[in-house]
Amino acid sequence: MAERNLPHLVLNGVSRSEEFRGRGGRGTPRPSAVQNRQAHAQRLIASLDAIQVEDTARATYIAVQGRPGEPFLPEKFDVSGLSLLNTQDADADQRIPGRAIVKANRSEGGLSQLKGKLREFAGDLRPPNQNGVRNPYHADLANGVGLFAEIELRDLWRHPTKPFPEAPGQIPWEVWLEPGEVDQFVTRAVQEGLAVYPDRLEFPEDTVILVEGDVSQMARTAIGTGSVRAVSPLGAPIDFVDGLEAEEQADWLQDVLGRTQYGPQAQQAASYVTLLDTGITLAHPLIQPAFDAADRHAAVPGWDLADLHGHGSRMAGATLFGDLRTHLNSTAAINVPLRLESAKVIPDAGHNPYHLLGDRTQKAINAVEVEPDRLRTFALATTTDLDTPHSGAPTSWSTELDQLAAGRSGEVKQRRLIVTSIGNIDAQHDGNTDYLSKCDDLDEGEVQSPSQAWNSIAVGAMTEMNGVGGPTHGAALAEVGDLAPMSRTASWTKTWPIKPDVVLEGGNWYDDGFSTTPNQHSDLMLVTTSRNYPARSFTHISDTSAATALAAREIALLRASYPDLWPETIRALYVASAQWTDRMWSHIAPADRNRKGAYDVMFTRYGYGQPNLERALNSASSAITMIVEDSIRPYENKGSGRKLNEMQLFELPWPTNVLRSLVGQDVTLRVALSTFIEPNPSEVARGRKNRYASHGLRFALKGADEEVDAFTQRVGRTAVEDQPDDNGPDSGEWDFGYNRRSVGSLHIDTLTVAASDLARRGVLAVYPVGGWWKENRNVDPERCMARFSLVVEIDATEAEVDLYAEVQQKVAPQAEIQV
Repeated sequence: MAERNLPHLVLNGVSRSEEFRGRGGRGTPRPSAVQNRQAHAQRLIASLDAIQVEDTARATYIAVQGRPGEPFLPEKFDVSGLSLLNTQDADADQRIPGRAIVKANRSEGGLSQLKGKLREFAGDLRPPNQNGVRNPYHADLANGVGLFAEIELRDLWRHPTKPFPEAPGQIPWEVWLEPGEVDQFVTRAVQEGLAVYPDRLEFPEDTVILVEGDVSQMARTAIGTGSVRAVSPLGAPIDFVDGLEAEEQADWLQDVLGRTQYGPQAQQAASYVTLLDTGITLAHPLIQPAFDAADRHAAVPGWDLADLHGHGSRMAGATLFGDLRTHLNSTAAINVPLRLESAKVIPDAGHNPYHLLGDRTQKAINAVEVEPDRLRTFALATTTDLDTPHSGAPTSWSTELDQLAAGRSGEVKQRRLIVTSIGNIDAQHDGNTDYLSKCDDLDEGEVQSPSQAWNSIAVGAMTEMNGVGGPTHGAALAEVGDLAPMSRTASWTKTWPIKPDVVLEGGNWYDDGFSTTPNQHSDLMLVTTSRNYPARSFTHISDTSAATALAAREIALLRASYPDLWPETIRALYVASAQWTDRMWSHIAPADRNRKGAYDVMFTRYGYGQPNLERALNSASSAITMIVEDSIRPYENKGSGRKLNEMQLFELPWPTNVLRSLVGQDVTLRVALSTFIEPNPSEVARGRKNRYASHGLRFALKGADEEVDAFTQRVGRTAVEDQPDDNGPDSGEWDFGYNRRSVGSLHIDTLTVAASDLARRGVLAVYPVGGWWKENRNVDPERCMARFSLVVEIDATEAEVDLYAEVQQKVAPQAEIQV
């Protein structure tokens, strides 16, 4: 196999903008006409008049009940003067109608406008249409409604699984407010006797605050002010794995230290890993050369900057050295090119209240970014189980992480590369049972918040440790190359992003044949640094914390080699380097490997698999990676709304001649498209899950016998309704398929085709689909530019040919080759 020792090619000037010329979709089903328009409108207006509201309230809450058996169109209530807060879909046969909660804003005359539309519906018909038919005004709105009614506080409840609280007494509430109405709400809350905490989280349409009080106090405040968009439960402390201590090995320490050289190598930039954790000890001799006292920070001023728990110091050792066991068992020289920063997010005593998790993360990042221009990779190996199960839906913490990554939050407005742990399950499952069934369980094994964030890299754990030289009895739970026993998994297979993104070494557990729960052993964990130096030099780290430290290390090394690449690009390079191990593949029967649905178990457990740093760092002569960084204006204003604006066509410097020479041989193409979205959790509450993201991007590849003009028209047709791209005559050729790759903000797929076929397919399109930028004209159009990274790899390693030379010759005038 060819050695990977060549820099990837970063391309310029290979794209052009193309307008959409596709046809629209099939349209939305419409409710049928009522028998008596006038009577129906009068009944609806009377139900609106019956809703009681205080004179001081800024808005009237309305429960909208759909007509049984008819399509329900809640978006008709998300117009000027009305705000759609949340929706419930009708059941499959529409016997139980859909339902929506709407706010009618007084300052905009929302309730009066709604009544006016109902009166127009009951009045004269519209002028004849092109078919000579006269329809009522606002027919879809009025025909789709069965009843308007008052709401209860439970109608504003926002959680996919946790029930509305029924118990008496004081309850903590996470309150989602109109940003301009926070002061009014706080004033009324204090009058009602609610405790109001000062911390805030800011999202595009919401400000989130914490209050505490009983249900009646909360109801009077919410409905009495009309400022509340939603109320939700709080969680409790974030957690982390404490691990096990090992015996002191001072002689080993001196040996390792004597062989270690610190600092970046030639042609590498200074790359930092910022640990959002418990702090890092300064005392340890293996950490101290890579960690300055001035680089210790805390989310809360006044917190002790030292690591009193040990988790951060264990993360530090794994970040700098990987598994120290490999160095302890070797005499080779060691290079540590990375540097560390510490931003303490976990208090030494007590815990972070749930509502502060996003705020503490933001403030920790603010504290570190007093040095704003450093090349950073943030690592967050703490999670909470109090949102679980969330089924992939965003939480306030994961949404804040998305904002931080996209540069919409934090004092410094810059994009950030954030690596998160997916959390660990409790070590309570019977060692005699299949541990994977526990990991796959929705209630006990689902990935924890905030790892479902779209823009972060979520890390799970796998293992290659089998206990050789370890426990003298018992058997390791996980087979080599499979999921680590405590790693969580995703429970969803559509809508929300693939999580975890990747899995790395997290150690193994074993069954001793006697205990009712699995056991840990030092030889099944990674060796790392202890905070208790000089009493102890080494300790252990395992599970998803260990995996997260290793991922942060590799990503920081990748950034050091390509310091000018965007965070979006680094994410694409790293995640796209991952592959499933043979053991992972064993969970899919060979006969099912052509069935795309069979891949679900792979994605939900392992994401894209185990990363390969060598592949992420370098190309080979027969396996070349081309990188494009570009931007697109996905939407344009038209009338009172917005429509899809443009696609970007990329005519890549394809190694056409070499590919044509590979007669009868296949090659593999892998495409990764990465963008950072701006989140809007209000769209999820409205029932529009695909509008949580500011924008959506997709990619498509030209067919071998397809003209470019026909290709662009095909893309235009599929983009309008975000329909599967059938790739023209080559339908189904992609390994993962459109449905699986078209979730989240990172899209990866591969295909293997004849080299001669690929030679004729050097045109890709990146095109937009829907997003909340498209739905909301209030957002500043100047910032509705979506930047993205496109990473394309052609792999012909089986043929051992030189693709690189041909492409390099083609791009020499405009390529920026980074080493």
